[in-house]
Amino acid sequence: MCTDNITRRGFLVGCSAGIAGLAGSRFNTLAFAGDGVHNQETLVVVFLRGGIDGLNFMPPIAGSDRGHYETARPGLQVPNSGAGAALGLDAQFGMHPSAAPLHELYQDGKLALVHATGMPTESTRSHFDAMDYIELGTPGIKGTSSGWLTRHLQSATNLPDEIIMPSLAVGSLQQVSQLGNYETINLTDPGNFRFDSGAWRWRDAQRTALRRLYQGGSTNIHLAGTQALDAVDIIELNGGGNYTPSNGAVYPAGSFGENLQVVAQMIKLNLGLRVATVDLGGWDTHEGQGDGSGGYFAGLVGELSQGLAALYTDLDSGGADNPVNKMTVVGHSEFGRRFGENGDGGSDHGYGNVMMVLGGETNGGLYGSWPGLAPGQLFEGMDLAVTTDFRQVLSELLIRRMGNNQIGTIFPGYLGYSPMGLVQGTDLPPDYSGGLSSLFSDDFESGGPSSWTIVNGG
Repeated sequence: MCTDNITRRGFLVGCSAGIAGLAGSRFNTLAFAGDGVHNQETLVVVFLRGGIDGLNFMPPIAGSDRGHYETARPGLQVPNSGAGAALGLDAQFGMHPSAAPLHELYQDGKLALVHATGMPTESTRSHFDAMDYIELGTPGIKGTSSGWLTRHLQSATNLPDEIIMPSLAVGSLQQVSQLGNYETINLTDPGNFRFDSGAWRWRDAQRTALRRLYQGGSTNIHLAGTQALDAVDIIELNGGGNYTPSNGAVYPAGSFGENLQVVAQMIKLNLGLRVATVDLGGWDTHEGQGDGSGGYFAGLVGELSQGLAALYTDLDSGGADNPVNKMTVVGHSEFGRRFGENGDGGSDHGYGNVMMVLGGETNGGLYGSWPGLAPGQLFEGMDLAVTTDFRQVLSELLIRRMGNNQIGTIFPGYLGYSPMGLVQGTDLPPDYSGGLSSLFSDDFESGGPSSWTIVNGG
C-alpha cells in the first residue's frame, strides 16, 4: 500500500512500482490537473517550415488585386472559376481547392484566417533567422535562452503546481519555442514510449531504482527525470497499442497525420497537456511548385488541411466538456513567398503571410488589414507587406484562451497588443512589465543588436 502524501505528482512517484505492476489494466480517467479551477486549455502550435505560399493558400479572387496576382503569377495562379477554382471565403478572397476540409471548418465558423502577418519590425529572408525570431518571440534578437512557449508556461499563474505533461513536442525534435523547458516531453509513437529493459520483473526493479535516484535531488535533471518516468508509466499503460480516432476522423498518411493523432491521444488521456508543437515541412517551393490548383504545393495543402480537420473531428465529442472547445490550434510559417513567380515554376523567399487559428471557441472569418498588391503597395516592390504583427495573434490566444496576460515576459519588447476577436475568452489587460531590459540588458541598453536589419539568405 502506498503511504506517501497524496499529490498529483506524489501519487505517481510514490506508487510507481504499483502502477508498473498493473501492466494488464488501464486507468479509466486520468484527471490529473482536471479540477475545474485551473486553466485547462491546450494550445497546439503547427509550424509550417519552409515558408508556405500564403498568396496561393488564400488568393485574391476579385478586384484589382486579382489582376495584379494573375500578372505576377501566370503559371502559379489559382483559378477563380472553372475546374480547380479557389473556394470562396468572401467577395475578395478564396482558399486553395486542396484545402476543402479546412474550408468546411471555415464555413462552420471554426477557422480564422489572418492575412498579411509577420514581423513588422524585422524582415529576413533567411529561414534559420526567421524561424528563430518567431519561435523565440523576439524579432531581431537571437540571444535569449528560452522560447515563447516556455516563457508562457513559466509566467502563467493559473496552472496547477504539478502537471504530468504540460508541454509536448511531437516528433524527433523540440521546437525552439519550447527552448529552455525541461518539462517538455518528446514523443513520436506512444506505443514505443516505454521503459523497455527486459521482463516486467526487472523493469519494476529498475523503475524503483531510477525513482530513488531522481528523488535524491532537486535539480532540473532530477525533476525532468522524475517527470519522464511519470509520463512513461501512464502512457505505457494507456497510450500504447492501436489508437482508434473518434467520430470517423481519418488522418492523412505520413508523419504529420500520425503526429496530430498523438496530440489527440494525449489530450484524451487528460494528463494536463497545455502546449503541444507539431511541424510540417517542405514549403520552400523555389521550383516545381505546381500550377495553382495542382502539383506539389496542392499535395502539401491537402495534407495540412486533412490533418487539421481530422484533429478537430477526433476531439469533437460534443457536450459541455467537449475537448475541442478547450483546444486552439495556430498555424504559421517563418515568412511568405515572393509575389511574382520565378523562372523555375516556383516562388522565392518573401515577407507577409497568412496565419490560421482553429478551435471550438474560434470566431471564424477573415482578419487583418489587407495592404494590397499594386506595385506601390508591395514591400520593397517585391513582397506582400506585413500589417499584423504575429505576436498580436499569439497574444490574443494567450490572453483569451490560456488566461495569461504576461505579454512583456512572453514577448519582451512588444507593446502593441489589441484583441482582433479571433477567439472567445476573457480580455485581460496586457502586462508589459519584464520586457527586453530583463532578458537582454546588454543589447537593450545599446539600442539592440546589429542584426536588426533585412537579411537575405537561405
